[in-house]
Amino acid sequence: LQSLAQLENLCKQLYETTDTATRLQAEKALVEFTNSPDCLSKCQLLLERGSSSYSQLLAATCLTKLVSRTNNPLPLEQRIDIRNYVLNYLATRPKLASFVTQALIQLYARITKLGWFDCQKDEYVFRNVITDVTRFLQDSVEHCIIGVTILSQLTNEINQADTTHPLTKHRKIASSFRDSSLFDIFTLSCNLLKQASGKNLNLNDESQHGLLMQLLKLTHNCLNFDFIGTSTDESSDDLCTVQIPTSWRSAFLDSSTLQLFFDLYHSIPPSFSPLVLSCLVQIASVRRSLFNNAERAKFLSHLVDGVKRILENPQSLSDPNNYHEFCRLLARLKSNYQLGELVKVENYPEVIRLIANFTVTSLQHWEFAPNSVHYLLSLWQRLAASVPYVKATEPHMLETYTPEVTKAYITSRLESVHIILRDGLEDPLDDTGLVQQQLDQLSTIGRCEYEKTCALLVQLFDQSAQSYQELLQSATASPMDLAVQEGRLTWLVYIIGAVIGGRVSFASTDEQDAMDGELVCRVLQLMNLTDSRLAQAGNEKLELAMLSFFEQFRKIYIGDQVQKSSKLYRRLSEVLGLNDETMVLSVFIGKIITNLKYWGRCEPITSKTLQLLNDLSIGYPFQKSCSVRKLVKLSAVQFMLNNHTSEHFSFLGINNQSNLTDMRCRTTFYTALGRLLMVDLGEDEDQYEQFMLPLTAAFETVAQMFSTNTFNEQEAKRTLVGLVRDLRGIAFAFNAKTSFMMLFEWIYPSYMPILQRAIELWYHDPACTTPVLKLMAELVHNRSQRLQFDVSSPNGILLFTSKMITTYGNRILTLGEVPKDQVYALKLKGISICFSMLKAALSGSYVNFGVFRLYGDDALDNALQTFIKLLLSIPHSDLLDYPKLSQSYYSLLEVLTQDHMNFIASLEPHVIMYILSSISEGLTALDTMVCTGCCSCLDHIVTYLFKQLSRSTKKRTTPLTQESDRFLHIMQQHPEMIQQV
Repeated sequence: LQSLAQLENLCKQLYETTDTATRLQAEKALVEFTNSPDCLSKCQLLLERGSSSYSQLLAATCLTKLVSRTNNPLPLEQRIDIRNYVLNYLATRPKLASFVTQALIQLYARITKLGWFDCQKDEYVFRNVITDVTRFLQDSVEHCIIGVTILSQLTNEINQADTTHPLTKHRKIASSFRDSSLFDIFTLSCNLLKQASGKNLNLNDESQHGLLMQLLKLTHNCLNFDFIGTSTDESSDDLCTVQIPTSWRSAFLDSSTLQLFFDLYHSIPPSFSPLVLSCLVQIASVRRSLFNNAERAKFLSHLVDGVKRILENPQSLSDPNNYHEFCRLLARLKSNYQLGELVKVENYPEVIRLIANFTVTSLQHWEFAPNSVHYLLSLWQRLAASVPYVKATEPHMLETYTPEVTKAYITSRLESVHIILRDGLEDPLDDTGLVQQQLDQLSTIGRCEYEKTCALLVQLFDQSAQSYQELLQSATASPMDLAVQEGRLTWLVYIIGAVIGGRVSFASTDEQDAMDGELVCRVLQLMNLTDSRLAQAGNEKLELAMLSFFEQFRKIYIGDQVQKSSKLYRRLSEVLGLNDETMVLSVFIGKIITNLKYWGRCEPITSKTLQLLNDLSIGYPFQKSCSVRKLVKLSAVQFMLNNHTSEHFSFLGINNQSNLTDMRCRTTFYTALGRLLMVDLGEDEDQYEQFMLPLTAAFETVAQMFSTNTFNEQEAKRTLVGLVRDLRGIAFAFNAKTSFMMLFEWIYPSYMPILQRAIELWYHDPACTTPVLKLMAELVHNRSQRLQFDVSSPNGILLFTSKMITTYGNRILTLGEVPKDQVYALKLKGISICFSMLKAALSGSYVNFGVFRLYGDDALDNALQTFIKLLLSIPHSDLLDYPKLSQSYYSLLEVLTQDHMNFIASLEPHVIMYILSSISEGLTALDTMVCTGCCSCLDHIVTYLFKQLSRSTKKRTTPLTQESDRFLHIMQQHPEMIQQV
């Protein structure tokens, strides 16, 4: 009793105290309690005699942990006793605190799930779930709520995979539960809902209110079950198909099931409706193959009738949650049914009119539930995309309504600008991801009846551009008026880029290309106007819109696959004097140079500008394309190639504070320059030498600094960091043997010692080591088979970066204890790059590693031993907590188990156990790449074991190697490890 009182007091301190130290002390003591041998008995005492809800909560959560543990699990009889005890406890105490009831139901669900295949006397003892809850459903409303919640939580628990148990076991349980119990639970839930809707529900009664809520949650959990183990990503739920089993057909062929939920929607208060609509979303998404054509048409007809009824009585849609779920329901109409099927529905003309009106109204109220607009645009995008393929004779009427949707979107965005600026509201343009998603959808919608879209855009653009020009010429123009016109033009430039990007080659006509030309001319004229003002002022959002427009224009109208006789080019020639693609490319390069000159300190504009340059340099399909050759011949590009360093490239405004020096953009810049340099590399090697001269000078400067005892450390770091970022960009671009060999011969052996020295000096500073290590990882990467050395060449062995790995690895381990919040930046990131570097070298197929041992070279052994030291310094949890580290580690381990198992076999037992444990934990990882890598590692290890065991049982003249014999011995001593895996 005394210890019971102490536990209750600790619970009170944990959940009620405001003093942090007291709470932490209580938490520590309670963790010790959960790990104590008498935890189980004391939990029962807490439930029986505990005076506070907090102590009951502690008991329930502790018992859940006990039944969930994989090591030393509780005996079957004990788990049956706990299950029965929990059910009796809930039945005799229906008015517990809600969080205690929830915790106990969670305990029941966990025991049931993990014991699903446990037998006693040839009976599955944990599968009688409906029998378990029947007594609750036959009692008071409070008991009914508990019974329904048990089924709901159990369905949810079985549907959720956890990381502590294998995914295969989870799927086996989920499949068995689906086949044996889920349909019965769904039927029970629907019947209870029918009973509830048949009565006059008193929703002022909190208990009846709660029962209805739990029934809807249960139904939704049944419909939301992962029926075939696809583990769909919730972020893509609008594309989801519910894989209802064939055995459920009867429930969906019966129209009363669908009608039940539409009736519930209209008969219950709006606070309940979102869950009803969520159920309807799932029902509307049942797989097409569940029905034959006639059945599907009948089901769709009922569904469309229900949607029509909601649209005719839209009062409840003023609730944001209802509105959101209804938008999702509308989107499912097209994601699961074809336009040809929809137009055959009896009320289609009226329904499409109502949906169009609802969409237009929604778009006009842009400030209301902006996240729901995605689903409406998704519906219209799919409808518009289907128009060329529909074969039904019935009219689809999209030529009438799609332009209305397009117009509503465009005009509402323009009208929002003034209100946002006036009231200081959050600007949707700040969320570039959301804007881009909506523009992608609009690009398809706007191309439907494109003449109307284009005419609207031309009219609105001309109005705004004229107003903007007048304001610029006026001495009395207010900043607010200027900002409004710039905001409107920003939206229009984004939208024009989107509709141009929506051009589909096989469906496009000369007239539409001419319309594109009208729009492009206007944007380029606006660009000339805004660029001429950049010395005085500029608008960041408008510049980002311009870059988005250029990217769309590039994808559609620049490249070898584009017909240069396009009416677009004819219009550009007539209006702007841009007679061919070369002149258009010069506009691109001019814009890129202007942006780098005036926006060098604006990271979003600089990075997107350089990305545009990078995309232009890639060409189609490879660097040898005509478009890229034309690009390289432009005088501005030649100047960039010949004057790319900060000293000479002054017109870009590059200086010590600029993005190109201090940020990742620099690597992107040199990747683009490297690609452009490669185009004519075979014809003009002098240009390559000219290009590398400034980099040579920079290396010589650093070498000179290192040769003196005293030098400006910050200056040396700055010059080296910038230099290796430049070189990494070039190395990434040089993916052909000829160009890469020129770079390799330039850097080795002259400058490799400088990189080595930098690692020795500044191993503790990730701002310096990360770029150096990334450069080395790029150099050893056999990208596009560029590392193909001649048979007489030692370059493969020279390139093997053992020394850098051992230097960095041995020094980084001297850092000592690193704070948890800094451990990735200071230590794990560098280790991760080292793992990637070693993996690239080991799997590049350009080094014969057998030579090292044959000639007594310890380079490979040193690198592998350093890997082991680094690995042992990392806790298992960190290997999976940091995605980049886990990917680099497991991909390296895959190579080691495949090609260097003798090394793995020679390791100490505790190291082998560490590696096997990491494989075991990696098998349950959510990252598919990690999980697959672990499977491959396991395959290689077991294959090695099998071969060694086979050899040991045969009479052979050559005995097993010492490593093999030792590895077999370790596995025999620890058979549980392989069995667990």
